[in-house]
Amino acid sequence: MFTDKYSLQHIDKANLLKENNINPFAQDSKRELSISEFLDKHKDIGDSRDESKLFTVVGRIKFFRIMGKASFLKIQDGSGLLQIYVARDNLQEGFYNNIFKKCFEIGDIIEVRGYGFNTNKGELSLHVDDIRMLTKSLNSLPEKFHGITDKELRYRQRYLDLIMNEDVKKTFYTRSKIISLTREFFEKREFLEVETPMMHPISGGANAKAFKTFHNALGVERFLRIAPELYLKRLIVGGFENIFEINRNFRNEGMDLTHNPEFTSIEFYCAYKNYEYLMNLTKEYLLFLLDRLNLGTKITFDEMEIDFSQFKTITMLDSIVEIGGVDKNIIDDKQKILDLLKQNDIYIDEKLNNASIGKLQGELFDVFVEDKLINPTFITNYPIELSPLARKDDNDENKVQRFELFIGGYEVANAFNELNDPIDQLERFKMQMNDKNSGDDEAHEMDEDFIKALSYGMPPTAGQGIGIDRLVMLLTNNKSIRDVLLFPAMKPIKNNNNTNKTDKKDTK
Repeated sequence: MFTDKYSLQHIDKANLLKENNINPFAQDSKRELSISEFLDKHKDIGDSRDESKLFTVVGRIKFFRIMGKASFLKIQDGSGLLQIYVARDNLQEGFYNNIFKKCFEIGDIIEVRGYGFNTNKGELSLHVDDIRMLTKSLNSLPEKFHGITDKELRYRQRYLDLIMNEDVKKTFYTRSKIISLTREFFEKREFLEVETPMMHPISGGANAKAFKTFHNALGVERFLRIAPELYLKRLIVGGFENIFEINRNFRNEGMDLTHNPEFTSIEFYCAYKNYEYLMNLTKEYLLFLLDRLNLGTKITFDEMEIDFSQFKTITMLDSIVEIGGVDKNIIDDKQKILDLLKQNDIYIDEKLNNASIGKLQGELFDVFVEDKLINPTFITNYPIELSPLARKDDNDENKVQRFELFIGGYEVANAFNELNDPIDQLERFKMQMNDKNSGDDEAHEMDEDFIKALSYGMPPTAGQGIGIDRLVMLLTNNKSIRDVLLFPAMKPIKNNNNTNKTDKKDTK
């Protein structure tokens, strides 16, 4: 750490500041305006200037050009970018040549005080009367103003990515706005926000592999939450009728463009409603977000146009035939499904070979349909084997009253009429335990306390989960989930000294 020649040069400059009784790491600031406020206040200044009206702003130096007795800099705070003009004769005698030119550089965070004016080229700027070092940067920023392009470096050093790439910062402002608007949407509809445990005695709430930890005080093993569903439904039993939780979930599974082991979703539950009500609520929610984010009803994602005025609803089996192009005579024949999967280079392991017809139909959907669902599409009528917590369809005991919403080729939401029959739920858990004992490490475990909760009576209830990360991907046109997570999961690197390198190959 701090052994390369550039860091040592920065440290020498910090020491020079100290020798001149200037603390290179200040403990306060006298900022009066953000940069955006300064720009707004002077937007109509024209050719006039009032040298008596001084304002103090702060920012990180992003551009530095010395021109003899004067310099132009650009500084950036969280609200915008501002050009500043620093002239030798406006500063304390000797400061410009002995301190400013020797110690100030790109990357430093500074405080400046001065008045507004327009340059000859018409750019609104601040004429500096006083300048102060707030924080001396001890590492060089990448060379180019356009930002770092090496994605590995961007994900590992997100702070550097945010400094250099303004579009990245905008993505995370949008993410924050989406979460804020989500709360607003549900609270206006009289949903109560609740919090449930993140450490569970069993891994439940979804078919997934959990992370394990150990609770020292209790002396017991615990599992990081894979979904809050079973706890939220306990609250429905307890008498809450409309609830939601914006939650962090953890699944010890693979990583790809749409999966990260730690992710954010919202789950919400409505007593005395059904999944058809949730379809309409979901449409309202998405159109509400699009409106408040000023995106219109058509967006572009991964070079595809997605039209949110065109919601479609289709059953899973019909989608396999009509959208996936699979012969309808195949979808109810286990051996024909396996043969078709083999023909399409799908590896048939023991687990798939022994799967039920419902799970094989789910495999057909994944292979032939999912990535073709571009406009918002509700897929309904799932096989019961794929939905251990959903209520059976009264007209077909092999199906459940469930939908998944797909947009841009990805699943975004999952919803169903909740199973409120404790005896049926017990049998489903037993089926899942058989799957687990047969080697399915994602099968749902038995939750006896949840069965006990249901036995006290849960009203007819509809529940839904929406992946916040995937929703942000869609609405910010980012193809990778890593681009919408501030700190995505990354493999450790062998040589820790490489983590701070920002040499030319990492820059544009």
